[in-house]
Amino acid sequence: MDFHIRSVFGLLIVSSLCSLARAETSGSVFFIDGQNRQYVRTPSANDVVQSHLMSPLELGAAVSVLLGFAPPATLSAAGSSKLNEVLMPNPFDRPRSVFMLEVTGVNDLAAPANAMFSNAYRSKVILDLDKAQIELPGEEVSVVSLDEKLADCNDEELSSLASWLGGSYSIDALEPQNGKLIIPLASGSDMNLYVSKKADQEFIASLLALFRNSKRAIEMHEDLLQASQGPAELIVGRFDGIKALQEQYGRDVVKQGLELLLATLSKMLDSFQAAFKGQIVGVIICNEISAPESGTMLNLMLTAQPSARWLAEKEGSNATNATTIAEIALVRKTLAWVTGIILLISTLLGMYLLLNMPLTKDTLLYSNVKLD
Repeated sequence: MDFHIRSVFGLLIVSSLCSLARAETSGSVFFIDGQNRQYVRTPSANDVVQSHLMSPLELGAAVSVLLGFAPPATLSAAGSSKLNEVLMPNPFDRPRSVFMLEVTGVNDLAAPANAMFSNAYRSKVILDLDKAQIELPGEEVSVVSLDEKLADCNDEELSSLASWLGGSYSIDALEPQNGKLIIPLASGSDMNLYVSKKADQEFIASLLALFRNSKRAIEMHEDLLQASQGPAELIVGRFDGIKALQEQYGRDVVKQGLELLLATLSKMLDSFQAAFKGQIVGVIICNEISAPESGTMLNLMLTAQPSARWLAEKEGSNATNATTIAEIALVRKTLAWVTGIILLISTLLGMYLLLNMPLTKDTLLYSNVKLD
């Protein structure tokens, strides 16, 4: 009897541990390399599904290294070796530009037909309660957020979005704010999104934010190109549109939404690659934990660095500084006058001695005396 009880408890413990392991490894990340240069290692052809894992700290360290900064000091030796498995070993060839997007509500992006994602370096991510922070020097990094949504989604904006995705936008003349987006998908079907429906509206707003803010990021990059040595550039955002479809519709609509999201990301990455001339890496993170209070997986912190100064000034010491400066000026002026007077007296004395020198031959210079 005791043996059976111990067996049951053992099975319960094993099953609970397996469930915890499944709960922890419920995310994935895709590193999409540049077109002209290789910053990420090529995935193995035999390893279709990567078996190794990455923690949020290692993921944040990889983003820091891609931007051209050192990884955090808290990174362990195992984490450093994990970075060597993902990134190319050349420390002097980094893109210094990263497009990082976190997609909530999904744990993976199965895209066998999408060449950009199928050739990406894929890894699983351990989703735990401890979030990682990416600490970057604020003066050396330009950050563009993709989460800024428009206050009003008018028909012109929706028409531009539909045209960019290769679809169309139809307006109902009888009922305002009741338009419909028709977007063709790579699978051959069309996805219909209605502005009047709440879930569709949230999904459209997320797509529109990616569309508009990606253009803004490209414009800012063109402005930064005018500088002789521009800062590193980080384009970061979070996409919650899939979560809205999951709460309202079934699996088929969610599948269409994922397919449309992949097409959107492909167009965005193509635009970024063209604007950055291939010197940019895309980092797409899939986070199954979609609770709004959970926040993003990686917290971005911009640290301010003190500026280098030759003299340190203290508040309330203006009178003291003025007195000190006056004393220094007096000492310098006195030294200058004394030096000038000494030089003048030496010059006059030397001229007097030369003029009054007797015109006789020097016995040592002009005599033929031989010294034995």
